[in-house]
This record gives sequence, structure tokens and C-alpha cells, in this order.
Amino acid sequence: MHPIIFFSKMDFSQSNLFGYIEDLQELTIIERPVRRSLKTPEEIERLTVDEELSDIERAVYLLSSGQDIQGTSVVANLPVLMRQNPAETLRRVLPKIREVLHVAGVEMQLTAAVSFLTVLQEESVSIHTYSHSFLHIILQNLEHRDAGVSNAWLETLLAVIEALPKETVRHEILNPLVSKAQLSQTLQSRLVSCKILGKLANKFEAHIIKREILPLVKSLCHDVEYEVRACMCRQLEHIAQGIGTELTKTVVLPELVELARDEGSSVRLAAFETLVNLLDMIDADDRSQTVLPLVKSFCEKSFKSDESILLSLSFHLGKLCNGLYGIFTPEQHLRFLEFYKKLSTLGLQQENGHNDNQLQLQTLEQEKKYILVRKNCAYNFPAMIVFVDPKNFHLELYSIFFCLCHDPEVSVRYTMAISFYEVAKLLNSGVYSIHKELVTLLQDESLEVLDALVGHLPEILELMTTGGENNGSESKLLSIPDLIPALTTAEQRAATSLKWRTHEKLLQKYACLPHIISSDQIYYRFLHRMLTIILTNNVLPVQKAAARTLCVYLRYNRKQEQRQEVIQKLIEQLGQGKSYWNRLRFLDTCEFIMELFSKSFFCKYFFLPVLELTHDPVANVRMKLCYLLPKVKSTLKIPTDKHLLQQLELCIRKLLCQEKDKDVLTIVKKTVLELDRMEISVDAEQLEKEKQQNEGRSTNINDKIFEKKRRDSKSSLLSKSITLSVPGSSSGTSSGKEDKKSKLVRSQSFNTQVLHPKYSNIDKCPNKNSATGYTSSVSVMGKSSMLSFSDDSFRTHSTGNSVNAAFPSSSRNLFNSADQKNNGNKESQSRKMSIKNRKSNS
Repeated sequence: MHPIIFFSKMDFSQSNLFGYIEDLQELTIIERPVRRSLKTPEEIERLTVDEELSDIERAVYLLSSGQDIQGTSVVANLPVLMRQNPAETLRRVLPKIREVLHVAGVEMQLTAAVSFLTVLQEESVSIHTYSHSFLHIILQNLEHRDAGVSNAWLETLLAVIEALPKETVRHEILNPLVSKAQLSQTLQSRLVSCKILGKLANKFEAHIIKREILPLVKSLCHDVEYEVRACMCRQLEHIAQGIGTELTKTVVLPELVELARDEGSSVRLAAFETLVNLLDMIDADDRSQTVLPLVKSFCEKSFKSDESILLSLSFHLGKLCNGLYGIFTPEQHLRFLEFYKKLSTLGLQQENGHNDNQLQLQTLEQEKKYILVRKNCAYNFPAMIVFVDPKNFHLELYSIFFCLCHDPEVSVRYTMAISFYEVAKLLNSGVYSIHKELVTLLQDESLEVLDALVGHLPEILELMTTGGENNGSESKLLSIPDLIPALTTAEQRAATSLKWRTHEKLLQKYACLPHIISSDQIYYRFLHRMLTIILTNNVLPVQKAAARTLCVYLRYNRKQEQRQEVIQKLIEQLGQGKSYWNRLRFLDTCEFIMELFSKSFFCKYFFLPVLELTHDPVANVRMKLCYLLPKVKSTLKIPTDKHLLQQLELCIRKLLCQEKDKDVLTIVKKTVLELDRMEISVDAEQLEKEKQQNEGRSTNINDKIFEKKRRDSKSSLLSKSITLSVPGSSSGTSSGKEDKKSKLVRSQSFNTQVLHPKYSNIDKCPNKNSATGYTSSVSVMGKSSMLSFSDDSFRTHSTGNSVNAAFPSSSRNLFNSADQKNNGNKESQSRKMSIKNRKSNS
């Protein structure tokens, strides 16, 4: 049953039969690339090249017997061959390329044009060699039957003309151009000649242009083909710049006037745009007598019979009005202003209350054209403010400004958002009059409009709040009550969209708000929002932008309670957060804090919380911390931050000893080397105070030592006198007591005296706890002291036994043993002296 139903529905008439055949052909076309992708052994054999061939030999072989795709590859590789071996490439490869290009396809032709231009730009050979080897190939392919290929070779030739010597250009290009520009030549040849003449006008002197180029220019301006006339008309701007104002007045301007009345609309359009671009070279008389009447006729015809010029007229109207400003009568001034207003609302009559029955049905093409016209009017709005004078803005242009900012088309509002800053600058003190439109654009439904406005948002807000003058911050937000809701709405809409770059840009620009609104408003409406973004957003650039802006807000917040609350939240919710991602963002935030705040602020609030992350269970957090440690160390000052430096060194030791991740350990070792090379800044004031305190303390100690020595010497003299009167048996006992007492006094003096200089390098002793010899000593003004890694050591440092607290008991035993040896040597020397005296007396 199914086959019968199928054939009964088939229509084998001639028309339908051809339709079926076309469908089958489409199917074969779809399958053809699949079949072609499978190479036969013979095809693979033809594509195989001997690997032992040099680059030059391989290029010659592929150009001679290879397939088109291989030849195209060689041509694309030509700049590389010219860099490697220019002589052999010019001798063997380039002639082959020249032969192949005669029969080459479009792809190889386009590739060759690009490669030739690249060789010129890279200056692989001298310009003389280039013109001798490459120029003729370029000229031969200029008139290729394919317009795209011809234009590609033309672009290469125009670039070559700038680099070639004048004589070469004259003989190789200008002289042959005389015949190429004749009517007997092809249309493509004459079009190429027009563009070459425009380029040559900037190459030669005015008298050569007048004698050899201008006759060709006039001939092409009167060509029978409108494409040639239009092309030559657009080159008249370059011709005028080459010949100067006098010849422009007598030669170029008459040609432009004639072309402006041409029967071809494209020719008239080219003449109009060239006139606008040459306004600076036309004197006032010609502007009023020649240019102005032409512009008037263009304006009149644009709505009636020549809509092709409407787009160009709307785009150049601002430049045109300001260029002719000096010759306008008040009536003409008003007439052009009204014309601009009419263009600004073109296509919006229905929205402006016109009856639908009175309007003609607009086609889709007309609608698109009218949208472009209004977009061009938005582009020209700043120029029109200059035209009417900013003082007259509210009276003359505000209604148009309102319409353009509320235009139903996104492209029009987008253009107004881009030019909003220029408008605000021009209005200066009258900028308040457009504050409602600023709020409107901030709340626009299109994020493209918001993105365009945000680019200059800080400057716009500053102008808005100060009224265009430097009045300080007294007028903050008094004039724009709806600004804060508009800003918060804009941020929320950007946050909920997929355009994270717009959101990032917005957050970066919001860093200007401390200069615009009060600190409390920022704290309650924006600061906590930034913290929420850091904690909840999934896009890293957005989080970083929010973190930096939050730090800026914190920087300008002067209320200590609010500051303390934000700092506490940063540490608890980010630095101690459950998510490792939040802890990473804490390190980013700390980096911004080091950039924006003082070193002492960072050390006071964030130094130790940062170091706590050395114990983080996630390797990425520890790794990021290691990268940050050099910046962290740079915030320290000695001797103020000695305890923080001690904590930093302890963290480094723990990382070196306990780190198990290989990547982190590698970074730790590199960081240690970098930290070792860093110099810590010295707080001179604090250092001087400590020095004075130490000097006072050492003076008191020396006085006490001197007093003790004086008392000891008296007691020793007394004991000696007693010894002389007592028999020998008791003298030994008393002298033993005397020795013990003197040793005790000396051991006490070691505990109270300043350490001898020869022991000042005790920090250089090997430390068993150090994994890499990273020293824990801090050198301050040439004085070294061993820092203990416990807080108790710093508390005992202020007591009288500071030296004992800093050194272990073994060092004190070392000193006592040394005293005993010295005392023993002295006693033996005294006994020897007494024996000698007795012998001499006897």
C-alpha cells in the first residue's frame, strides 16, 4: 500500500521533474566533499615531496609540478623565503611565481598580492631591488578580470608608490598611465588609473601635477561611464591637497560644481562629500557664491527626488554647518537648524501624533534609511550645540536631545550615550538641564546603551555634581536625587545579564563615587553590594573589579566603626571563608589594599590574617600567598615591625619544612631567594628613639658596674690585709673564699654588661630548626640581635635581664667556664711571681 500511495502523489510533469533533478544534484554536491577528502594512492604519491630537498628546491618543485594548493602555500611562504635566502629566492623562486600567476586562480592571486606587500613592509630587500623584481609582476596583474583580485594588486601598488623613488614612479607608473586612462581602455583599467592618479598627486611637485596629471584628471572626470566619473571625483580631494589652494580654486572647484549636477546619483554624492572635505581649502567668497547654493539644492532635493544623498547629508551636516557658519545670515542659520530638527525625527511622525491615514506606507528599506539618518543626527549633536551656541541649548535643541535619548531604536540611543560626555562638556554650567536624560540612559533596557555611557561616567558625574565648576563637594547629589537609584539599577541589570564585561566595566567606573556622593550613601547603598559580588559572583574579572572598588570605598570612609566592620567582614567572610575561592579573593583584596592604603594600615589589620593562610589546606591558596609574600614584606618597617618580620620568617620556615606539594615548594624556594634580596625600609625616627633609650640604659648599667667594681676592690684590699696577719693554714681557706667571691662577682657582671662585640655574630651559628639556612636575625644599624619566635621573648626584652632572655643558658655556661680558665691562669702567674721574688731576696 505504501509504494502505491507514494507514486500516486508523485508529479512527473516537466517542471516538477526538473525540480526533482535539482534536488538530486544538491545531494550530490553535499556528498562531493566527502568523496574528495579520500585521496587515492596515486593522488597521495603526487602530493608527496622528498624530505631531503631544501626550502628553495621544494618551492621550485611545487611551483613546477605541484597542485594549486601547494603552489598557493609556496606563494604564502614567500616572505619567509625572502628573509632566509633572498638571493636564491629572487633568482629561482620568483620567476616561477611569475609564470604560475598567468594561469593562477583567484586564491593564489590574492595570496600573492598579500605576500608581495609583506615583503615590501618587512624590507627584506632594498627598494631598488624590489622595484626591479616585484614591480612588473604587480603591474601585470592590475587589470585582472576579477575585481577583487584587481583591487588587491592595486592596494599593493599604492603602498609601493609611497616607497619608490620619484624617477622610478615617473617612468614605470606615470608614463604608462597616459595610455591606460584613455577611453579605448577597459572600464577596470580606467578605474585603476583614477586611484593611481590620486596617489601620485602627493608624490610630485605642483608644476608636474599641473602639466602631466591634471589633463588626465579632467579627461576622467568627463568619462562616459558614471563609475569612472564618481571614482575620479573622490580622488579630487587628494589632487587638491597636492596642487594647493590657487589651482584648487581654478581647476578642481569648477570640476566639482559640474559633477555635483551630474545625472548619476553616485557622482553627485561623491561631489557633495568631496566639497564638504575641501571646505578648509575654499575661501569665503567661493563658499558663499558656489558652495552654499549647491548645499541648499542638495537639502531641497534630498526629501524630494534625490534620497540617495540623504544619508550622506545627515552624516556631514554638523561639519557643513560649522564650516559655513561665518557666511550664514540669521535666516539661513535658522533654516539649516530646522532642517537638522526635521532629520532628527525622520520616521517618527506616528509617535509624534500624526494621523496614520495621512502617512504613506513606508517600506522596510525606507525605515532602515530613516533609522540611519537619526543615528547620524545623534552623531552630529555636539557639533550642532556649537552651531547654536551652548547658551541657546535649552531653547533650540533640548527637545531634539530628549527625542534622540528616547528614540525607539537602540542604535540611536547608543550613539547619544557615546556623545553624552561631549554634550556635558559643551554645556558646562548648564549641564543640569540634561540630568534627567542621564538617568534615562542609565536605566535603558539595552546594555549596549549602558556600556556606551559608562565609558565616561566618572567625568559626566563630576560635571553633574559640580555644575561644570570646581565648587567642591558641597553640592553632592543635591541636584540629582534620582542618581543613586539609577546607578544601583544599572549595576543590578548588568549583574543579571550574560555580558560580564559590561558589569566589570561598570564596577570599575563606580570607584569614582566617593568624589560624587557622601560616605554614608556609599556605605549603605554600594559598599555591601561590592562585598556581596565578591562572595557570590562566578566571574573572576568581575570579582576583582568589585574588590578594588570596595577598597576605594574603604579608603575614603572616615568613620572608624564602619571601617572596622568592613575590615572584620573581609577577614571573616573572605580570609577565613569556607570556600577556597573566597580565600583567593581575600588575597586579591589585600593586594589592592597594599596599593591604595598606607603600609602601616596593612600591617595593622591584614598582615597576620594573610600569614594565617600558610596553613591553608588548598595548595592553590598557599601558592598564591607565596607569590604575594614579597609585596607583603615590602610593607614592613624596622624597628617598628620587628615582631611582624619575625612572624613572616616563621611562616617561611614552616612552609619550607612542612610543605608537601611540589609546585608550592618550588615557588616557596624562589620566594625565599627573592625575599633574601629585598631590603626592608627603616623608620629613622623610631630607630633614633630606641637608640637613645639603649644609650641611656647602657649608661645606667655601666654606672652600676663601676660602683660594684669599686666596692669589690675595697673588699679585696681588706681581705689581703687580713691574710697577711693570719697564719698560713688559715690563709689558704680565706683565699679560696676570696676566689669564689671574685668569680661570683665576675659572673654577675657578665649578666649585666652589654655583650662583647666578638659575640655579636652569634646569629651566624647554625640553627637546627632552619631547613635552608634562612636566618632569623634582624640587622639594625650594625647591631645584631637574635629574635625568638615566641611573644614572651619580646615581653622579657624590656626587663633588666634582656640579654639573658635572648641567649640560651648554654652560652652563659660558656662564659662562666671561660672566666674560670682566666682566673686559674692569673693565680698560677701570681704564684710564679712570688717564687721569683723569694729567690731574689735570698
